[in-house]
Amino acid sequence: MMLWLPYALLSAVFAALVSIFGKIGLKDLDANSATALRAVIMALFLLGVVAVQGKFGQVGEIFAQRKALAFVAMSGAAGALSWLFYFLALKAGTVSQVGPVDKLSVVFAIVLALLFLGEKITVWNGVGVLMITAGVILTSLK
Repeated sequence: MMLWLPYALLSAVFAALVSIFGKIGLKDLDANSATALRAVIMALFLLGVVAVQGKFGQVGEIFAQRKALAFVAMSGAAGALSWLFYFLALKAGTVSQVGPVDKLSVVFAIVLALLFLGEKITVWNGVGVLMITAGVILTSLK
């Protein structure tokens, strides 16, 4: 099944809304303060999701596994840094510039997955990565 596809498409749609809402909201605000508030809102929202799903007990499982906890914590720190830099970039640039450059994360993720996770890609996947890179360059030019 391709259950991942609708989730990935919804992720892309909501990520696009982050850019639009963020750019509008940052107009007269400090980017780092706005990012901090955004993180609090996200945390409360996600805690609500976990509560509605009745999965608070599973949070303890994460704390019980030190390695998993360390990587979840590093993922959280990386995400926070990503948001900080993204909002700083949005404050200084346009969505049409910042958005595409941010999508280089796709290229970086694939390269890192190859190096550290041993994932394999096909020639067509490689062509796609090169096309994403070219697209980022072309869309960021003025």
